[in-house]
Amino acid sequence: MTSLTLVRRIRARPQIVFDAVTTAEGIAQWWGPDAGPVLAVESDPRVGGRYRVRFLRMLDNTEYESSGEFLEIVRPERVVMSWRWKDGVPDPGESRVEIMLKTIPEGTELTFMHSQLQDEESRRSHEGGWMGALDKLEALYGAADAV
Repeated sequence: MTSLTLVRRIRARPQIVFDAVTTAEGIAQWWGPDAGPVLAVESDPRVGGRYRVRFLRMLDNTEYESSGEFLEIVRPERVVMSWRWKDGVPDPGESRVEIMLKTIPEGTELTFMHSQLQDEESRRSHEGGWMGALDKLEALYGAADAV
């Protein structure tokens, strides 16, 4: 098992970023690794609530779907959820996503961790996808200057 960690600084208050990463309306604006659209999203952001996101990847014009359960919600500081690809494509196992939000003078520091990934190839693939998605999230509000 392996993991990845990404950090972004976003020019928006933690509550705004929290809503963007937990609500269906927010997720629809940034999920997915490239310019492909989010095709469907459901989200019940409470412990035990489920989420499901289907998006189109422009690189190969393929639809992908992921889903899971919210394991921990600490508004507006932390979200932990399970992660599984529909039909095990491209990764057959369940993993864990953790998003931590911290107030900084410029807005929010977002620390994104995806753990329990199957192997290094899976880690690299997820890292590329999440980097693209977080680029879109950052573009919604603007990047905060480095401190």
